[in-house]
Amino acid sequence: MSATCRLSALTASMVTTRNTDQVPGIEPVHIALLVEGIGLANILDEILANKRAEVERARVERPLETLLGMPDYRLPRRNLYGAVTVPLRGRPNLIAEVKRASPSAGVIAEDFDPVAIAQRYQAAGVAALSVLTDEKYFGGRLEYIEQIKAVVGLPVLRKDFLCDAYQLHESRAFGADAVLLIGDALERSHLLELVELAGELDLCVLLEVHERGTLVDVLQVLQGVRRAHVLLGINNRDLRSQQVDLRTTERLAALVSPGFPIVAESGIKTRRDVQRMHAAGARALLIGETLMRSGDPTTTVRELLGV
Repeated sequence: MSATCRLSALTASMVTTRNTDQVPGIEPVHIALLVEGIGLANILDEILANKRAEVERARVERPLETLLGMPDYRLPRRNLYGAVTVPLRGRPNLIAEVKRASPSAGVIAEDFDPVAIAQRYQAAGVAALSVLTDEKYFGGRLEYIEQIKAVVGLPVLRKDFLCDAYQLHESRAFGADAVLLIGDALERSHLLELVELAGELDLCVLLEVHERGTLVDVLQVLQGVRRAHVLLGINNRDLRSQQVDLRTTERLAALVSPGFPIVAESGIKTRRDVQRMHAAGARALLIGETLMRSGDPTTTVRELLGV
């Protein structure tokens, strides 16, 4: 097992798959689903092992030299950090997520058109987009970023399980403006290497934590490091129990210096939740399933933000 991706092991018998060929409007894809009673943390090791295998295949199919020569690699990045940290009166900024499915929920959006969804989000006034690109577990694709950025002017976060420098170059080559790094999925020294490389590639980083110990470790790792491109994501979902508790942001935000912008994630469903996270110190919110399950995401965005 790689030292850079550290979490509990899982046997393949613990997961099953759903073939979304049977769902009208969804491209053929197999989504790995959780068996009832098994938390997401228990499959993180499998997801990351699968991701490492994907990276090795990608190195052969699309070597680094090829990535460096792709047109999007050479284009300037859109400033996601600036977009989500601009102060607003009385409300936070919103990162709206484009997500087809998840391991725990299965297929979320049965009529999935990533570009149309992104266009509706932009019309609603969100600050940025988060796009799931993991194919096996979330039904995403890297190409969605390219397709969305061709018609939408917002900065885009690539949300995936990143544990290799190759994936940062890959993210830039496919047009991503920012990447997600999960604190619990990376050894501290490797996390620092990826944060620094992202800065060199002009990629914003959403560095995610969900518990105090990881937060303390991350803050120590980042001491003395240039972090003008780093946002701190606080996930209200406990990856071990799968329980969502908005108090997580309230507790952890109190440990963070005011100069480190916070993005609250998970469990944000109502206008009251939005206000609560903003009061706790979140400069921005990342909302996915609530919007994806909405029949009218444009109206839902405006209701959540009170605009």
